Amino acid sequence: MTGRKSGSRACWTITLPREAKPLVSCIVIFLDEEKYLGEAIESVIAQSYDDWELLLVDDGSIDRSEAIARSYSERFPAKIRYLTHERRSNRGMSASRNLGLRSARGEFVAFLDGDDCWYPDKLERQVALFAQHPEAVMVCGATLYWHGWQPNADGDDRVVHVGQSTNEGEAVRELDEDRLYEGTELLRRLYPLGKGVTPSMSGNMFRRDVLLSVGGFDDSFRGLFEDQVIRTKIYLNGAVFVSHYVFDRYRQHDESCFRVSKATGKSEDLKRQFFRWLKQYLADAGYRDRAVRMQLRRKMLRANYPSIHRAWSRGQAVLRRVADRGRS
Repeated sequence: MTGRKSGSRACWTITLPREAKPLVSCIVIFLDEEKYLGEAIESVIAQSYDDWELLLVDDGSIDRSEAIARSYSERFPAKIRYLTHERRSNRGMSASRNLGLRSARGEFVAFLDGDDCWYPDKLERQVALFAQHPEAVMVCGATLYWHGWQPNADGDDRVVHVGQSTNEGEAVRELDEDRLYEGTELLRRLYPLGKGVTPSMSGNMFRRDVLLSVGGFDDSFRGLFEDQVIRTKIYLNGAVFVSHYVFDRYRQHDESCFRVSKATGKSEDLKRQFFRWLKQYLADAGYRDRAVRMQLRRKMLRANYPSIHRAWSRGQAVLRRVADRGRS
């Protein structure tokens, strides 16, 4: 693998022997994404790595998304397939990802949300990282939080690294990059148990057999936190390589699942659902990591009793100020 700098991004030329180039199954799930879907698909077609298949999974769209997806599958029948649930029903994000996963043929799987985009070297670079680190079951990296796609942007584009957090307004790196993490370390250090930013779903790549071996996604999570479920399973079942490289552009807009859930107040209910799921999953799997269990207990108390937690936090802040004055 060789690289050269070009502007603000590093441009890499990665050459693998033809027989060593594995198939990557790219899975795009979408629901009424007619404004963005074509751009997402084009970012897959534009990949420098050409051994891919694209599965377009329609979760019951009622806009022009179906027509857009079908047009690409008709133009590229050897590379692109259109999938939908029985009777074109809406079954949620987890069920849609599982439909794509069951239909995939690649050694690796990479998910892309219908409103996001990949950088052209995303697949090529991640396949090379898997070749360098065969023990890894997942590769992830930094994400561009993409405001500049719109003429009147509501913020500045910014690169967010896995494990990044904020301390008094300053970005802090909670993780070392370009290394493998094993066991429960990422579960403890990344959101929602830890402080660090979790990997973007559109920036990950997984070994397909491992995703299948852990049971895939949980269909009960129709929207938010379905990505946390699968990452939790992966964190506890293999090594994860965390790269410094930026793999995807995460489109920022008011119609995104995250912003809609926050605006409607559903995100807190979904967070509580995830914590209940995690508690049961850890118990069923026999994980006894004391640090994880303590973190989960605190998070569940905070989620279930927010007013008590706020009062406790204010009390702790008062005690810290008193202690600071005593030391001065």
